[in-house]
Amino acid sequence: MSDGTLYDKVWENHKVTELPNGQDQLFIGLHLVHEVTSPQAFGMLRERDLNVAYPERTFATTDHIVPTQEEKRKRPLEDEKSEEMLDALETNTGENGITFFDFESGKQGITHVVAPELGLSQPGMTVACGDSHTATHGAFGSIGVGIGTSQIRDVLATGCIAADKQKVRRIEIEGSLGEGVYAKDIILKIIQELGVDGGVGHVYEYGGPAIEELDMEGRLAICNMSIEGGARAGYINPDETTYEYLRGREYVPEGEAFDELVEYWESIKSDADAEYDDVVTINVDDIDPLVTWGINPGQVIEVSEPIPAPSDLPTQTEQEAAEQALDHMELSPGDSMLGYDVDVAFLGTCTNGRVSDFEVAADIIEGQQVPDDVWALAVPGSETVRKECEARGIDQTFIEAGWEWRRAGCSMCLAMNDDKLGADEVCASSSNRNFIGRQGDKDGRTVLMSPAMVAAAAVEGEVTDARRFLDDGPSDVLAADDVEEVAD
Repeated sequence: MSDGTLYDKVWENHKVTELPNGQDQLFIGLHLVHEVTSPQAFGMLRERDLNVAYPERTFATTDHIVPTQEEKRKRPLEDEKSEEMLDALETNTGENGITFFDFESGKQGITHVVAPELGLSQPGMTVACGDSHTATHGAFGSIGVGIGTSQIRDVLATGCIAADKQKVRRIEIEGSLGEGVYAKDIILKIIQELGVDGGVGHVYEYGGPAIEELDMEGRLAICNMSIEGGARAGYINPDETTYEYLRGREYVPEGEAFDELVEYWESIKSDADAEYDDVVTINVDDIDPLVTWGINPGQVIEVSEPIPAPSDLPTQTEQEAAEQALDHMELSPGDSMLGYDVDVAFLGTCTNGRVSDFEVAADIIEGQQVPDDVWALAVPGSETVRKECEARGIDQTFIEAGWEWRRAGCSMCLAMNDDKLGADEVCASSSNRNFIGRQGDKDGRTVLMSPAMVAAAAVEGEVTDARRFLDDGPSDVLAADDVEEVAD
C-alpha cells in the first residue's frame, strides 16, 4: 500500500478507529448538502430523534432542480416536486442551524462551485457530499468523496462515515499545454488512456509540470472528473497557487491564523519519497483538443483523430460498448468528429462553470453570431460567478452573440429542471457525462469538450477546432472541409 502520500496523511489525521467489519471510521471535516439527496437523511434523523452533530461543519445550497430562467425562480416553483425538495431543504437546514445559501443569499449555486469560491474547501480536509463529483474539492489537496443517503445520515448524526481506504495512483502529467488546449483536455486524455474503470479501487494523485502550471479553476476541472475515470477521489498537492487562491476568501482565516494554516497545509503534502501503488506518466506537449464520440467519457479522441473501429479495441466489453455508441451517435469507424452537426451548445456545470471558463469562451465568440438553428445556453456555476462575469461585461458578449445568459444551477448537465436536450438533438457540452438520456431525451446525443470548443461549436453549428478562432493558435489546424478533402 501507499505510504507518505497526502492521501495517507489526511486519512490518518481523520481516522477515528477501525470498525469491527474492517472499515475505518473517518471523521468528515466539511459536509455539503443539496436538495436532492438530503431529505431522506434528515427524515432518518427525525425517526431516531437525533440532532445534527456538527451543524457548523455542514453547508447547504440548491442546485440540481433550480430553474435557471430568471422568471421561473419565483417561489413557489412551478414544478411541484422541485418546490417540495427546496422547501424540505429550507426546513431541514433551518431546524438544525445549518447555513443555507438560498436564492436570497446571493451565494446560491452548484455545490462544487460555491464551496471552493467561499473558501470552505481547504487543504487537508475530508469533504463529503451526496453527489459523485465531490472529488472536485481534491484540487485543494483535500479528499472529497461522494456519499449515499445512509452515509449522509451518518455524517449528520455523528460527523463520520465508514470507509475503505483506497490504493493511490500517481498520474504524472508531463509537458506543457499548447494554445487552445485546457485542463478539460487533460482529464479527457487521462480517461482516454486509463479508461472509465481504470481508477476503480484507487484515488488519483495528479502532479507534474502541466498540473503545476494550472490555475485553481483548471485544477478543479481535473479533479471533478476523477469519478468519470473510475477513481474514488482525485487530488492535487497544495502549493502557492492554492494558498493565493484561498487568501482573503470568506471562510478562510486571515493574518497569523492563515500563516499557521499554510504551515499545516505544507505538512500534509506528499513526501518526496512517498510510495505509490502505481505511477502513470502522460505527456500533453502535443495533444489537440479532445471530444467524446460515444456514450461514456472514455470514448474520446483528440479532435484530429478518426473514430476507432470496435474491432480495434482490446476487450469484448469495450467493443460492444463502441458498437452501441456508434449506433446511438450515428457515426462510423474512421469518421472525424470535425463537422459533426450541433443543435445545442451548453456551457456551465461543476466541471466548467467558473469565471475563467466563460472568459475563454467569450474570447471565441466575440464578434461572432450563433446560427438561428443552434440553441446556445450559458449557465454560471454560481451567483458569484454570474455577478463577476456581469461586472466584466462577459455576459454581454454572450448575449450579443445570440446566447441565453442564465442564473446559476446544474441546468442541462442532468436535466432535472426545464433545461433539457430534445429528441435527436446533439449537444456540445462542457459537462462531465455523456450517458444516454443524461441531458434529457434518451434519443439526444452529447459531445463532451472544453468551454472553448463549446463556444466554437456554437458559432459554427458543428464540432470544430476552437484554435481556428485564436490568433496564437497553431497554423495547421484542420477545418471540417479539410478533413473531407483528405478523406477523398
